[in-house]
Amino acid sequence: MPRTTPPADLVLTHARIHTVDPDLPEAEALAVRDGRIVWLGAAAEVDAWTGPDTEVVDAEGRLVLPGFVDAHNHVRLGSDDACVQLAGARTLDEIHARIRDWHAAHPDAAWIEAEAFDYSALGGGRMPTAADLDPVTGDTPAIVLSYDVHTAWLNTAALRRCGITRDRTSVPFGEAVTHPETGEPTGFVRDFAVKGLSREGHRALRELGVPWASPDRQYGRLARSLDDAIGYGITTVVEPQNSLDDLALFERARAEGRLRSRIVAALFHPRGTTDADLDEFAAAAHRHADDRLRVGPLKLYIDDVVEPRTAALLEPYVGCGHHRGETFYPPEEFAELLTRLDARGFQCFVHATGDRGIRTVLHAVEHARTVNGPRDARHQIVHVECLDPADTPRFAELGVVACMQPRHAAPEIAGPGQDWAENIGPDRWHKAWPLRSLHTAGAVLAFSSDWNVAEMDPMIGIYSAVTRRPLGGGEPWTEKEAVDVETAVEAYTRGSAYANFLEDERGSLTVGKLADFVVLSRDILRIPAEEIPGTVAETVVVGGEIVHRHRA
Repeated sequence: MPRTTPPADLVLTHARIHTVDPDLPEAEALAVRDGRIVWLGAAAEVDAWTGPDTEVVDAEGRLVLPGFVDAHNHVRLGSDDACVQLAGARTLDEIHARIRDWHAAHPDAAWIEAEAFDYSALGGGRMPTAADLDPVTGDTPAIVLSYDVHTAWLNTAALRRCGITRDRTSVPFGEAVTHPETGEPTGFVRDFAVKGLSREGHRALRELGVPWASPDRQYGRLARSLDDAIGYGITTVVEPQNSLDDLALFERARAEGRLRSRIVAALFHPRGTTDADLDEFAAAAHRHADDRLRVGPLKLYIDDVVEPRTAALLEPYVGCGHHRGETFYPPEEFAELLTRLDARGFQCFVHATGDRGIRTVLHAVEHARTVNGPRDARHQIVHVECLDPADTPRFAELGVVACMQPRHAAPEIAGPGQDWAENIGPDRWHKAWPLRSLHTAGAVLAFSSDWNVAEMDPMIGIYSAVTRRPLGGGEPWTEKEAVDVETAVEAYTRGSAYANFLEDERGSLTVGKLADFVVLSRDILRIPAEEIPGTVAETVVVGGEIVHRHRA
């Protein structure tokens, strides 16, 4: 047929395009001009969009999806190759062996730094102490970060270096736990995510000479994580917790061509944030508001995490008497805070894992709507690990997005025998990561990895959401809360785009939207669920530009 429009810059053809757009669910081909989709249709019609300079991508029948939108991915925090890697270390002896080997290879290191410590490695639900580290670290200060980066573990030399004593347990990067009988600091530090990852916490760690907190090490982690993200087909990353100081790292990545994925950067709102700080946050959002780097949402915490028993529960932890955990704010204070932020037009991402923490946030959103009037705020509750069924319908009723990480619900991470499941107890396991219940109740699900807490690969997240089984296979846990593959894909694309006010530009393959898409090596909508892991992003396109090709 004669061409009636200018040729496209790029066409994709012979594909099975799952658009995640209910108005046109499937297509065989698409055309891109000036970074946006200008046409979707049958492969037989693609010649009408093809000119001598058009780049043609033949998908050879493969599945094409919108680029993944990872709604909670700590690319700036990342994983650090300079640290002792403790992922997979299941016993204290194995932790000792890895630290001992690293220390022998780096005898002049000023600090021993390790990451990805698993709480369950010590057994019996106990938390680590300096005495557990001292035999393999000696007089070299050592800091070990938990796999969720919510706690830190120091040896005796690090306690001395940091000035932590029985009379000084609150430091800029956390709260030191003390022995219940002696009052002496044990070496275990809570609230690291709340304080240690803050602007002041990072500054304090740098002043102490901890290399992990230096700008160069931070940038190295960011650059590697960004490379990983685009390799997995994640075309938009939501980095959920940053200070104003951290924005320079993203600007550097952009200048150096490392920002191939688009970024939404949330700013951390710790206790003590002032109106002047909020003015600075708003100014930063105004400066960074394009489709490559957007700043704006605020990150808050209402509780911590289940494993060290710092999440806020409605009923006590198993075997802990009356201990239910604490909220970081009294409920009334938090409701007033969220109402003030809502009135200023801020979107809030609130970390909440325990059922009482989640309920506190829902109450706060309800209060904000009563005082300010309903608006399209799309406040998010992030994690939603232990949700009381009575609160499930409130997400849809209040317009609250459930930003969740399916991989965290895997049996080998949170199931029977692991600290999460044992602390909560079998009577409450039905509350664990209720993906299906929330979806059925009409809540918006926004899926994410929470890298580096869990693997970044969306294929692992989708597999976990669909099967609730261990990654290597095995018995499922809380299987009734699994969702189907289509729902999981939507939560990783359109759901996450909607959650971040991006649905007009991203999240589905629709004419007029940005041409962000991924060609997968397997058709995850048709293959058995156990074959989803190992599926790779063969070609990744951002804004109509091929930014990644998989190399076998």
